[in-house]
Amino acid sequence: MMANRPNLLYIHSDQHNAQVLGCAGDPLVETPNLDRLAAGGALFSNVYCTSPICVPSRMSMLTGRHPYQNQVWTNNHLLDSGIPTLAHSMGAAGYHPVLIGRMHSIGPDQLHGYAERQVGDHSGNFLGGAPVDRGVLDGTAGPERVSLERSGAGQSAYQVHDEDVAAAAVNTLNRLGVQKRAFGEIEPFSLSVGFMLPHPPYVARCEDYERYAEQMTMPTRPERHEQVQHPYIRRWREYTGIVEVSESEVCRARAAYWGLVHRVDELVGQVLAALVENGLAENTLIVYTSDHGDMQGEHGLWWKHVFYEESVRVPLIVHWPGVIPAGQRCDRVVSALDVTATMLDALQAPALPGSPGRSFLGLVSVARPTPDWEDVAFSEYVADQYTPDGESYHRMVRQGAWKLVYYEGMEPQLFNLAEDPGEMQDRAADPSCRQIRAELTERVLADWSPTAIAPLLAQKRAETAILRQWANQTRPTEQYRWPLSPAMNRLDDWPQAPDS
Repeated sequence: MMANRPNLLYIHSDQHNAQVLGCAGDPLVETPNLDRLAAGGALFSNVYCTSPICVPSRMSMLTGRHPYQNQVWTNNHLLDSGIPTLAHSMGAAGYHPVLIGRMHSIGPDQLHGYAERQVGDHSGNFLGGAPVDRGVLDGTAGPERVSLERSGAGQSAYQVHDEDVAAAAVNTLNRLGVQKRAFGEIEPFSLSVGFMLPHPPYVARCEDYERYAEQMTMPTRPERHEQVQHPYIRRWREYTGIVEVSESEVCRARAAYWGLVHRVDELVGQVLAALVENGLAENTLIVYTSDHGDMQGEHGLWWKHVFYEESVRVPLIVHWPGVIPAGQRCDRVVSALDVTATMLDALQAPALPGSPGRSFLGLVSVARPTPDWEDVAFSEYVADQYTPDGESYHRMVRQGAWKLVYYEGMEPQLFNLAEDPGEMQDRAADPSCRQIRAELTERVLADWSPTAIAPLLAQKRAETAILRQWANQTRPTEQYRWPLSPAMNRLDDWPQAPDS
């Protein structure tokens, strides 16, 4: 029996800006369910994803390894099925890990250690094959200018997907409740719930959109193009067509995004209610986080792909009655890899080999000794897609108050977040910062080498080209694909009717 071990409810959203949460201080967004969860546990304020793009970040959280360790740098890269994951470790410890919803793994392995999966991803299991048809919202998942043009009130198929995910999660918890009432107790469960929202399209149902449309504020740091100093950021804005964005587009996209965050909260609330109603909450570790953030117009930027706080920092709420005292806010610097290590530590599951992740349980639980914690986290963006330069080799380190963003072949960016939380003063050329710049640059490059990565990236391009052609020709069966229909996507009161 494993009755002394906790249950795990791991809720993972997509592209949730850590600042757009009521409990994080946002004055507009209504997130009562996540706020209550945070009030009953611990809210973390400095948690960093390992890559500001979906697949590399998600595969890192699965394996507890950095993208360069997984050799998964882009949304086209496959994770090696031989690398043990969070789910493998939970299974090895005696759990029956269940996944409902989003994982975003590419390739034939759509489980990566999960013993059961319900409600797959909307996108294909394989590179190539049948593409995603979003109908009127084609191109709006970003990073393309059309995602701002076609924003506002309507419906995204991603929301339909997430409603299906929430319903399946509630049903699973209801079945567990039946078993508990029948037998008095059940084996501890592990349930991972993956939502798509608030990932763009920036389109929310009318009731959610209108909740924020009239009161939506403009970005607090909407830098004009001529104010942007770093050459890569300037080229990125030009490449994605966002040098000039109208105020109406900004307000529409932001109101929709706030509406989508509100909708995520509503769906999370349904799952949490089912947990309580079935008497399963008492010894359940609940973790809420996301894979990366969204710029939402700050610094004149949208989507992710960059290392400003809105893009690279993620929300994290950890709730465990009787173990994590209520009402905590933890400001220590934490990596997403540490989230994985902490869940395994709590479940008494084997640590993942090769993972630099650290358990932070002792930071928020008096039941564990306080760890000797270093405030450090890394993130990387290695790309041969979604980049104006053909190939990009970027890496960030946050160490204490300082953040350095390394750009291969360019000057870095350097910010002191204690003095400049808005990242408006790049200190890279400041003579008084030479020592910290040199120290952080050395740390970035100590275990990460663009020279070594470049041939691996080229090899992966050749490999993925063949895999894509294979899927296009053979049309392999997709076992875990959610049936997205273009009819699920619509825009209400679109000012210029798009071509049909």
